[in-house]
Amino acid sequence: MSEVLHVRGRVLVGPQDVRDELWVVSGRITYDRPAGARDVRTVDGWALPGLVDAHCHVGLDQHGPVPDDVSEKQALAEREAGALLLRDAGSPSDTRWIDDRDDLPKIIRAGRHIARTRRYIRNYAWEIEPGDLVAYVAREARRGDGWVKLVGDWIDRDLGDLSACWPRDAVAAAIAEAHRLGARVTAHCFAEDALRDLVESGIDCIEHATGLTDELIPLFAERGVAIVPTLVNIATFPRLADGGASRFPRWSAHMRRLHERRYDTVRNAYDAGIPVFVGTDAGGSLPHGLAGAEVGELVTAGIPAPDAVSATTWAARAWLGRPGLDEGAPADLVVYAEDPRADVRVLTDPRRVVLNGRIVV
Repeated sequence: MSEVLHVRGRVLVGPQDVRDELWVVSGRITYDRPAGARDVRTVDGWALPGLVDAHCHVGLDQHGPVPDDVSEKQALAEREAGALLLRDAGSPSDTRWIDDRDDLPKIIRAGRHIARTRRYIRNYAWEIEPGDLVAYVAREARRGDGWVKLVGDWIDRDLGDLSACWPRDAVAAAIAEAHRLGARVTAHCFAEDALRDLVESGIDCIEHATGLTDELIPLFAERGVAIVPTLVNIATFPRLADGGASRFPRWSAHMRRLHERRYDTVRNAYDAGIPVFVGTDAGGSLPHGLAGAEVGELVTAGIPAPDAVSATTWAARAWLGRPGLDEGAPADLVVYAEDPRADVRVLTDPRRVVLNGRIVV
């Protein structure tokens, strides 16, 4: 028998399921003490499933796609922070080679962003017109891992403000095609006016969701549409607004309003029962490895600490269809010195990180 890992202390299998220990044998979790285990390594502390960053971009920086060695550094930064399951919410880079590395986080890809022509960051997205939307959604549904990413709104330079990128009929047809192919659809949305059409067309998730209003919250809750607020990214809105104030004053003022109400927006969504998950938007202008900081932002917004922790562990993994600390599951877990549910700040300081049964941090 190869080396056996013994994790003891408090194992947080679920929000209400706490056990005293688990074992890792051949890279898999078991709660039965293995017979005849001699070479045993013990780790003490509070164990959680590997954290989820449900909105990041491995293979991307602020200028576009990056070389593989930079993608590797991005993935390692997530690993060092305990984020072992990533939903890559749009990247032009081919990062499939990461799947062959058992020392790097697992990635669920949404293919490449799909944006309206000249309505997104250069070198990031397929930039197309509405008549091609269904075809490109089908392409990315086949290329991704069960997700497709739309750019739902962006600045319209003629208008001088954020506005919806797609007509409703194009969005409805595209989402229907993604669902036919077995993929879920999410969309970047900062502002308000794209949201109703997207939700009523059957979208599954909205990224950022800063434009979510009290009028729209019941619709999101009724349809079960999740949000990934990326509050660590929304913190950059004032700087962005400063940079564009002279050329686009209307847009600048709008961005400031969205930023000012960001915590109320998230708390109101949570109170209404809208699923809220942790995502950082790392890989554009932000560094990787910020999942713990994003949990702290959710708590600042008013989400109770246990639920904020769940938004990056148990609930997030269930939403993405991946196991947590289940019997027989791959041993992807993080061990902390204290209970993260009591103080989420501990999430930024993992004691040990275990990936595929091997201690990597």
